[in-house]
Amino acid sequence: MNIVHLTVELVIGFFFLFIIVIIVGRKIINQITPFTFIAAIVLGELLGNALYDDNVSTFYIIYAMSLWGILLFIIEYLGRKYLFFRGIFQGKPTALIRNGMVDREALRKSKMNLNELQSLLRQSETFSVREVAYCYLESNGSISILKKPQYQKTTLEDFNLPGKPAYVPVTLIRDGEVLWDELKDLGHDESWLKWQLLAHNVSDYKDVFLAEWLENDGIFVQTIQH
Repeated sequence: MNIVHLTVELVIGFFFLFIIVIIVGRKIINQITPFTFIAAIVLGELLGNALYDDNVSTFYIIYAMSLWGILLFIIEYLGRKYLFFRGIFQGKPTALIRNGMVDREALRKSKMNLNELQSLLRQSETFSVREVAYCYLESNGSISILKKPQYQKTTLEDFNLPGKPAYVPVTLIRDGEVLWDELKDLGHDESWLKWQLLAHNVSDYKDVFLAEWLENDGIFVQTIQH
């Protein structure tokens, strides 16, 4: 490929990408929604493939990127102007936890499992489901959390209270399956676990969607019926 020709295409492509981002909006960089994520990938592919194809002229690069930019602008405009299109292209947040209880149906529809939810909570500095009043999965894949009042951030200095040791919650049952290694690490056995579950009127492991132990706070149990 001619160096001069490649240089011209690169410069044109660079400035066209810059102009499209300015016109469409910076959120295409942040990939706020699945739509903008796909749009950014396709836009990059259009430019990348055109640059190294000898049969593609500069005119076609300009045309392809201009058309794609116009389509993006139209979609973004419709999303800002009309709620109907906003719901289609931007999506809506999904409540994964309501009133402190994990919504299993919402997890299923979001193509998530309990492990992934717990991982996202930990990344948001929330190490136990029991701390959460509401949790929403946003359209960009992140989560928003409203903690229960007693778990919301305060400073011990505000109340002149001495510091307390921090403990990591341990998941004992997940989706009806007992995590025996975790139970063993706690230094407890099956009879202890059964006694804990009976205190919550649960007699069968398979009825438990999530059971979590936290030192100094006891066991948290959510049954599958919820």
